[in-house]
Amino acid sequence: MTEDELIAAISDIVGTPGQAVKLGIGDDAALWQPSRSRRSVISTDMLVEGLHFELDAMSREDVGWRAMAANASDLAAMGARPVLATVALGLPASTSLGDVLELYRGLAACAAGAKLAIVGGDVSRSSALTIAITVVGEVRASDVKTRAGGRPGDVVAVTGALGAARAGLELTRGRVGIREDLEAAALLAFRRPEPRLAEGRFLAASRNVNAMMDCSDGLSTDLSRLCGASHCGAALERIPVADSARAVAEQRGEDPECFALAGGEDFELLTAIRPRAFENLAGRYRRRFGRELLRVGVLGPESGITWNGAPLERSGWDHFA
Repeated sequence: MTEDELIAAISDIVGTPGQAVKLGIGDDAALWQPSRSRRSVISTDMLVEGLHFELDAMSREDVGWRAMAANASDLAAMGARPVLATVALGLPASTSLGDVLELYRGLAACAAGAKLAIVGGDVSRSSALTIAITVVGEVRASDVKTRAGGRPGDVVAVTGALGAARAGLELTRGRVGIREDLEAAALLAFRRPEPRLAEGRFLAASRNVNAMMDCSDGLSTDLSRLCGASHCGAALERIPVADSARAVAEQRGEDPECFALAGGEDFELLTAIRPRAFENLAGRYRRRFGRELLRVGVLGPESGITWNGAPLERSGWDHFA
């Protein structure tokens, strides 16, 4: 089974949520409407040692940061303002108090930057270090963006270049050597990713943004999910490659665009924007954040994704593939 098949099967079992729940299983986060003007955004994400991270590749503080960043990125994808988080930990028998405190220093530092209050959680014994975080945010009802709003003709764009986190992972494995400044940038992207919260709220406030999600499992995988939810296809035009990713790919003898396309955990935002509004919105984005909103393609009426005129297969992360 694939991850998407498992999620669909769980959704069938859970059934239709109550009236106050406006969006349940299947997107980056759930939506709950506590009032007429605002909706709550709720999301849970889990990281397991040996599957999502290795302690010989990063410190426990880095692990804590990245776990919280992954959850905060789901709020960014919905255009939400972060409010609170709960943290559940599964701890191996060998874990010391110092280990847990180091982990929490990373969790708390990322949460503070995102303005998320850690309000509780749970701990249990586990065979592998496991971190499960639930985050809650708020968003204006008029600003809610999901994966399902894309339309044929929409411009597909991302909030930053891709592949740096994958480059950082390869560097921790000692497989390549690149210029010192590029190495530092790649390791930072891998160990301390920055969720695009301000960018998410900026884009969500625009009526010209039809769909949005975070790009955490690789562009090929996540664009396929956006297209599936929006009942569209897409034609990729270019893959924006981070400088560190290009350097690592070239050292490995790989095509830099393919390397970045198959990467994950960049936590940039993937958007579908009305075509006539893209240039204006991109200009406003540039002035606000000092970097480019990068066009990567266009949505189309036919299913499937093409790149360079050929069908594109998923090459990103899937927990069960």
